[in-house]
Amino acid sequence: QVELVESGGGLVQPGGSLTLSCAASGSIFSLLNMGWYRQGPGKQRELVAAITRIGRIDYGDPVKGRFTISRDNPKNTVYLQMNSLKPEDTAVYYCRGGIGELVSSPNWGQGTQVTVSS
Repeated sequence: QVELVESGGGLVQPGGSLTLSCAASGSIFSLLNMGWYRQGPGKQRELVAAITRIGRIDYGDPVKGRFTISRDNPKNTVYLQMNSLKPEDTAVYYCRGGIGELVSSPNWGQGTQVTVSS
């Protein structure tokens, strides 16, 4: 079991930027596939971005070209840099991580709220 703790959410104006962080417990972070998901009001949870333990990166279509996922293994942390934010990016953002396939990992953070509004 890996404990994941997100931080960095908040209120930002449209067009603004925000960086989310997810810190993982333990000593196996470099072996984990990591990802960011989000769930907006009245919407299903969706994948935002994922980064494997070997650095392969994928993005959900709505955020391509605007968001960047990265990881710092010595700090046990994965980041989500969000630029050109839109009101439709408003959601609770969750971190997820696991040794196997990300889609089957039970390890979730508690979530951090991102609100894009003027």
